[in-house]
Amino acid sequence: MTDFNEIIDRKNSDSLKFDFAKEKGLPEDVLPLWVADMDFKAPPGVIDALQKSLDRGIFGYSDTKDDYYEIVAAWFKKRFDFTYEKEWLIKTPGIVFALANAVRALTEKGDNVIIQPPVYYPFFNVIRNNHRNIIENPLVCKDGKFYIDFEDFEKKIVDNNVKLFILCSPHNPVSRVWTKEELQKLGEICLKHNVYVVADEIHCDFVFEGYKHHIFIDAVPEMKQRTIICTAPSKTFNIAGMQLSNIFIPSAEIRERYMAEIDVTGFTVPSNPGVVACKAAYATGEEWFEECLAYIKGNFDYLRDFLKENLPQLKLIEPEGTYLAWIDCSGLGLTAEELNDLIINKAKLWLDSGDIFGKASEQYQRIVMACPRATLEQAMKQLKEAIG
Repeated sequence: MTDFNEIIDRKNSDSLKFDFAKEKGLPEDVLPLWVADMDFKAPPGVIDALQKSLDRGIFGYSDTKDDYYEIVAAWFKKRFDFTYEKEWLIKTPGIVFALANAVRALTEKGDNVIIQPPVYYPFFNVIRNNHRNIIENPLVCKDGKFYIDFEDFEKKIVDNNVKLFILCSPHNPVSRVWTKEELQKLGEICLKHNVYVVADEIHCDFVFEGYKHHIFIDAVPEMKQRTIICTAPSKTFNIAGMQLSNIFIPSAEIRERYMAEIDVTGFTVPSNPGVVACKAAYATGEEWFEECLAYIKGNFDYLRDFLKENLPQLKLIEPEGTYLAWIDCSGLGLTAEELNDLIINKAKLWLDSGDIFGKASEQYQRIVMACPRATLEQAMKQLKEAIG
């Protein structure tokens, strides 16, 4: 059983989260709660499987056999009642790679792609860097909860001849778990206007009690031949560094176009540790994950209570899923520059500033909650002292 309270020293391990503050222009003594990986050990079954691979001592080229597909299929069937054909599954070295590949496969240079900010900031990059145009359908915050503006969504699609929609489900950073009805409405609009959908569902397992994640093409079967579903074990089991994602593409035509774009990149086979870790995670990691999810829920409970009692100027957007806290800091009455100075230089915290998720989010901060409780307590202590 994993001790989620254990503080693991990640410094001097080439950790992006812990070892690169100076390179990114921040003080070296900041407490990092930014990039979305966990500060917990991976599931014991994953560590054991990787250790056996290490003991063999050979790290050559690898690929996947039927057992890989069966293990992944069993996880998605049990948790989401989602079934897929073996040929649908394409492996990539990560979700961002998969999104960029989809942009190239489904659109041409100069085409318009719609997203829903505030949203995971690489969405902007994979569109812009591939010479497509970003069309924004901003989410609307009402009474502390974010909603989709469907009227604006359809208008933007029509007015801009949008070719592709990148959906974040569950949503990063606002932690919405979209209802089946919301997904159906999005799908109906996309179907009506011949828009492709790429659904980033990497956080699909992180859903709290009372909410349910729906795989997009199960919610909207009519969109099955116009959709790419992007998943990975990386968030669920803290194995992002293994560089392996599972992409589901029902359409044979889209698969062919998608694979052609992968060929251009030179990527051919997944990493050996990635294959080993993915199989072990989905085959043996469920109990670990349920304990992890409960622990993270406890972290959210602690954060919610702490803010109410000590920092009522800050408002937690109530999470429905993910391990990302989206904090409204507008009650402090600071400019965006003053807020970032407070967080970084006074509180000595390394968080994700809201403006990277979209222009309208500069009064927000994102906190990664997948950490030992003591780390979160220390962060809140530093924040309280800084605000005074």
